[in-house]
Amino acid sequence: MSCTDPKRAANGRGDLARLPAWLRVKTGKASLARETRELLREIGVHTVCEQAMCPNIGECYGAHTATFMILGRVCTRSCRFCAVEHGSPEAPDPDEPRRVAEAARRLGLRYVVVTCVTRDDLPDGGAGHFAHTIEALRERVPGAGIEVLTSDLGGDGAALRIVLDARPTVFNHNVETVRRLQPVVRPDAAYERSLGVLAQAAAHDPAPLIKSGLMVGLGETDAEVEETLADLSAAGCQMVTIGQYLRPSERHLPVARYVEPAGFERYERMGLRRGLRRVISGPFVRSSYCAAEAAAELT
Repeated sequence: MSCTDPKRAANGRGDLARLPAWLRVKTGKASLARETRELLREIGVHTVCEQAMCPNIGECYGAHTATFMILGRVCTRSCRFCAVEHGSPEAPDPDEPRRVAEAARRLGLRYVVVTCVTRDDLPDGGAGHFAHTIEALRERVPGAGIEVLTSDLGGDGAALRIVLDARPTVFNHNVETVRRLQPVVRPDAAYERSLGVLAQAAAHDPAPLIKSGLMVGLGETDAEVEETLADLSAAGCQMVTIGQYLRPSERHLPVARYVEPAGFERYERMGLRRGLRRVISGPFVRSSYCAAEAAAELT
């Protein structure tokens, strides 16, 4: 899910005056955030917090937590909402799983979220690298919860099973937006493929908790949001995150609307009516925001 700094979001020009009052960034203690940043750079790991310009980075780094991003920092897809660099990535670093686990250990994490860039260039889409990372985490931070946020892995069921057989606590794959907007927002992905990935994960034995997420503010209607929540519930999702899309630059899709806080509360009620067990919905909600707390409620 897009995690863009609001200071850079208003029409791509950083005009804070254009942002509504409820879009004001929370910050954590600067010295603690600096410690986290320096530790991550020392160990040599990437985070989606930095790569995708997440507005919650100060709050999360200040709490000595982060969402790790594996398989490098260059994505093979060019989704029109995302700030992550895209192009031709290098081969995966075989030492990256160990470094991620060491960073989690030194941060004292008891719940670890690992996401990735999409790697359509790899035969398994990076599934084996995910499994190695889960294994390394189990070794260095035994007892910690592990949430993975994967790409669609090209819809490859065998690759998906590699990740699921490593037994993450939570399996997350974001549908990102409503069915109608998928070809514009995610031209290299597909709505039905994403639902299929989630359904396969929900049918796996043993099944982890299944989670997905979407952005609003791209031009969708409330009826389309409710349809998406119903589709996610039918696919076996138990948790969904919903947050405001913020434009990373003028090269990205413009914001069609800023959803008021009351609208996010309405989406939460919609999702619960449709059978979801937990809906985390708000302007600054992102895929891994309060992930540990949300997972704890369902385990």
